[in-house]
This record gives sequence, structure tokens and C-alpha cells, in this order.
Amino acid sequence: MSNVETEPAEVTCASSPGGVEVLPPRDVPLGGPRAMRVRRTLPQKQRSLIGAWCFCDHYGPDDVSMDVAPHPHTGLQTVSWLFTGEIEHRDSHGVHAHVRPGELNLMTGGRGIAHSEVSTAASAVLHGVQLWLALPDAHRDAPRDFQHHVPAAVEVNGASVRVFLGSLAGSASPVATFTPVLGAEVVLPAGTELTLAVSESFEHGVLLDTGDVTVGGTALAPGELGYAGTGRPELALATREGARVVLLGGEPFGEEIVMWWNFVGRTHEEIAAYRDEWQAGTDRFGRVEGYDGGRLPAPPLPGGRLRPRGNPA
Repeated sequence: MSNVETEPAEVTCASSPGGVEVLPPRDVPLGGPRAMRVRRTLPQKQRSLIGAWCFCDHYGPDDVSMDVAPHPHTGLQTVSWLFTGEIEHRDSHGVHAHVRPGELNLMTGGRGIAHSEVSTAASAVLHGVQLWLALPDAHRDAPRDFQHHVPAAVEVNGASVRVFLGSLAGSASPVATFTPVLGAEVVLPAGTELTLAVSESFEHGVLLDTGDVTVGGTALAPGELGYAGTGRPELALATREGARVVLLGGEPFGEEIVMWWNFVGRTHEEIAAYRDEWQAGTDRFGRVEGYDGGRLPAPPLPGGRLRPRGNPA
């Protein structure tokens, strides 16, 4: 999806005695006057990244249609994960694919890529998450790429776990990333208490999609993201009524990034140059074939300089 914000909003985050920080979502419209609305938990001024995860939009279930015209990306990988619905994907790498529930589509837009996203006629309801991974400096000019994977569900103490990136609970994804990360959907039946062995070098985020859940004893409301820092060998999840969560993790990124619109870079000047190239239609981003319509124009740059952002120490 296309990101319309230029700066992360100021949001009050709460920390629990158990060290789990609660990141509340903010409501963001996408796509103009008849905008599709999403709940955004990353980035925030208090926390820009969890591992390399730098963007998290959670949407639906809504009876809406999606029609996002071709738009550009740099310096990132996009991760599409649906719970309900179907989205048609076309990109300038020549890929024409569909995003379906339980199936991972990961697109690499290092030096530059463009893509479109359109919900299909079969999709009465859309419900899912759109995630971005920032590319480390050594790989942020990586060539265009697209990977698809259908992870099998594994049962862990009654819970269902689908690992779409990294490894967890004896399941590993073959999809390649440029930093060590974790991405998984976890479905917890009512009354479940689940302790997952995780990497102590990772920080983790737990996004509550539906139901109720506690993370290390800290309760989350639907749409909230619970952040747990490094040094934890286990992550404890519990639910009374049942829940579905998305678990994100990764080694702390260790680099500051500049995010604006659909670009990830390192300086204001770099972002401005990406914008100019997109507006000029250069070869950096290529062409999306088969989309019925024009490209999405870039918004104007903000009046002030775009500032690099990282995480608090």
C-alpha cells in the first residue's frame, strides 16, 4: 500500500512492569476522499523500528475495495499478509501475482521498484496487514525481486503457528531477507497459555488482530502492538476468549533511516532525489504493465528537512 504520512505521529506509549511497551494504533486514511482506513503502529516517534520492521499497517475486516495505482518504493522489502480477501499484485519486475490468506508475498524494492494493488471481484471483505522491512545500508540498492511462500500451520500446545519469515517453534521459512527477522501468525484458542522459545538477540512485537491477549502479563487491546526488548529467551502469550496475533521480531537494526511516502533512505537529499526521479518517470522504478490507469503522483515534500530516525537506546 501507499503510505501518505510524511512524519510519524506523536503517540503516548505505555510500559508495563514486565517491560512490555504498548504501542497504540493511529487511524490513517489511504487513497484520497474515499479513503481506505488503516491502523498504523509503526513508525511512531517513540519507536521507529522493531528489528528491521519499520512499518506496520493493520486493516479490516472492512467491506471495501482497494485500487492503489502504480507507486514506487526504495530501500525496503514489502510483506503482504491477508486474513480475508484477495489482492492482485503487479510490479515493474514483471510479476503478476495474487495475495491470498495464509500466503506470503515479499517484494524487494532496493534501488527502486513500482507496483500496483487491486482487490479482486471475489473480495467482499479485506482484512490483513501490510509490513515493511528496512534494508541495511550494505543492501539497500538490492535488485528487484519477488518471493512467494505458503507456510504450513504447526500446532504448539493447541495454538496454530504459521511462520512466514525466519524460524519459530520448529518451523522455518525459506524466504530470504537481508537481516535476521521473524514473522508469524499465531492463532490461540480460548483459554490458551503459550510460551514460545525465541532468540534472546531479537526484539519482538506482538500485534493483536482479534480477541484478547496478554504478552508477558501485559494486556493488549485489538490493534495494539506490544513491544518486548532483547534479552528474553521466551515470550509468554495468554488469552481468555481466543486471539489471533502477528508476531514480528528481529535483531536491533542499528541504523537510522529516513522514511517519507513510499521511500526509505538515509538523507533528506536522497529522498528528494527519489521523488524527482519518480515524477520524471526514470528507469529507476520501471513500468507496471497491465494496470488499467495512470501512476500515483508523489505528494509535495514537507516544508522542513526530513530527519533520520532510529530507536531509543
